[in-house]
Amino acid sequence: MGFSIGCSLGSHVLVRNTGKFPPLCRKERLNLSTMCSEFNKPCKIRVSLCKSELVDFDERTSPTEIRKEIGRCYELIHRLGRGVVYLGSSRMGPDHPHYSQALELGREVANLLDCTSWTGAGPGLMDAATKGALEAGKPVGGFKIAKEAGEWTASNFHSYLPSETYLTCRFFSARKHGLVDAAVRSSCSDRTAVVALPGGIGTLDEMFEILTLIQLQRIGSELPVPFLVMNYDSYYQKLLDFLGDCENWGTVSKGEVASLWKICENNSEALAYLADFYGLPSSGEERHEVSLHVKIE
Repeated sequence: MGFSIGCSLGSHVLVRNTGKFPPLCRKERLNLSTMCSEFNKPCKIRVSLCKSELVDFDERTSPTEIRKEIGRCYELIHRLGRGVVYLGSSRMGPDHPHYSQALELGREVANLLDCTSWTGAGPGLMDAATKGALEAGKPVGGFKIAKEAGEWTASNFHSYLPSETYLTCRFFSARKHGLVDAAVRSSCSDRTAVVALPGGIGTLDEMFEILTLIQLQRIGSELPVPFLVMNYDSYYQKLLDFLGDCENWGTVSKGEVASLWKICENNSEALAYLADFYGLPSSGEERHEVSLHVKIE
């Protein structure tokens, strides 16, 4: 056989091409009927033949493999330092107005907090935040994944970031551990934050996972972590309206969500909020005045 197949009842199983057959397009699917020995009866298994998928079925179900990758995420954070974690769309390119806003925000936040900026190391708004931080001359780290913007990437390597500054994750769970840990504050000197830029399903998934961890006090941070939602052009307004409906239905406590994050309509609001949160001057001019004052004294 040319493919190694993992079988489980009713599973969606990923299969690796062993090289005896030519690779198939990611959109091609085979529906196979096989016998599952455990139940001794036929079962339908849907098999995805994705040549770009790097995770074998055995690896995907191995807690040891996942723990190893989580460990590598933590090692990278230890080397580069915790900081601001950006979540956002991989589909909004340089021609989108939110891209330029995200780039500016990445640059100004890096200058304000003087910390590492963390992203998914992918295209779109993640790329904008990365470039903004690099323009500020501050450290950048990333947790890359093999599939972005609905497409498999041509390479697991970033086009311009040094290889020692990012990790290409095979497991989304490990990537999420990394994104969360990068924002943790263990001392008053840590200046971290989570910034949710406009995004789709993946961004919403990450947003609400982190929000839940904060709500349940399970994020692992000894000190509060600011969580900013960038509501550019009222992008998230319908989501906020829905959460308001949840309050009316009683599934969310009144004012609970609002107390967990800060909604920012523009970059100025975000910078002012972070400056106030960390007791910092809110503009480059004010920082310059403080520096002159210190020199005079």
